[in-house]
Amino acid sequence: MAQEVRGVVARGKGAPVSVETIIVPDPGPGETVVQVQACGVCHTDLHYREGSINDDFPFLLGHEAAGIVEAVGDGVTEIRPGDFVILNWRAVCGECRSCRRGRPWYCFNTLNATQKMTLTDHTELTPALGIGAFAEKTLVAAGQATKVNPAAKPEAAGLLGCGVMAGIGAAMLTGNVQPGDTVAVFGCGGVGDAAIVGARLAGARTVIAVDLDDAKLAIAKEFGATHTVNAGAGDPVEAVRELTDGFGADVCIEAVGRPEVMKQAFFARDLAGTLVQVGVPDPTMSIALPMIEFFGRGGALKPSWYGDCLPSRDFPMLIDLYLQGRLDLDRFVTETISLDDVEEAFRKMERGEVLRSVVTI
Repeated sequence: MAQEVRGVVARGKGAPVSVETIIVPDPGPGETVVQVQACGVCHTDLHYREGSINDDFPFLLGHEAAGIVEAVGDGVTEIRPGDFVILNWRAVCGECRSCRRGRPWYCFNTLNATQKMTLTDHTELTPALGIGAFAEKTLVAAGQATKVNPAAKPEAAGLLGCGVMAGIGAAMLTGNVQPGDTVAVFGCGGVGDAAIVGARLAGARTVIAVDLDDAKLAIAKEFGATHTVNAGAGDPVEAVRELTDGFGADVCIEAVGRPEVMKQAFFARDLAGTLVQVGVPDPTMSIALPMIEFFGRGGALKPSWYGDCLPSRDFPMLIDLYLQGRLDLDRFVTETISLDDVEEAFRKMERGEVLRSVVTI
């Protein structure tokens, strides 16, 4: 039987969000209803509210979440009611050309729930990234719910659903950081700090945090940066080179999503080094590079989609590291809030006051 729950809805471009009653249907074949316990407030949700992704309003926001499986539809065998799960937006199809090539982390046909959640007047909602987890309960494809150890705190575990996984994966998976490598991370918000954590987990000997904000650089040190560079105090490219024996870093990770920062990361690489772009740019942005520099410097320029993660493989592994005390997810949680506080959390995020506000339900 369909249920009425509270959820955070964006009705129009740039308009403040509202908490409204939404209708969650029973799960159909291949679907599950999850009782949401915690959901992080991510920049992507703000992009949806601002109409920067598409204009399929109204949106049911929220996607960086963890909770308990309440019910499953026909044919669902991987999870069952009572399981503790992290929600993800890469439910691999197993059939697309990327999956058939053995690269499911690039799945080009990820699965979402077939049925729609609605407002009480039957208006269909577009769930953010196919999830819609700023709600007491949500309907997703079963493959979007990854079972992990229930000993983990929901407010910490849910962060792997987007930002923290994107950063850790940018270093460990996309950038393929190796033991002994030097790494520079440009932008020390939540994703950048997660990239620092990923670089340290991978065994990097030098991890340089680059930002304009000294307070953020201090936090980056807490996450494991060995050196910091204030990009407003001089040329950050030269600073990175000075800290890497004059060569540049083996891997540079751009976690801001701006062309001028991407250029800095490009030139701060060593020859044959790797540039990873994980910061999400505005659709209007572009970048121009001299072709001789692109050719002559060699290496790789790699966008990072969701940290190139495979949730079924990576979420349980990272939760195990968290429970062993080797991955401090709790440090990313700045505050816990209610569904009614999401609009204010957006403003705090824009002002750079938080790493993550997390809605707890």
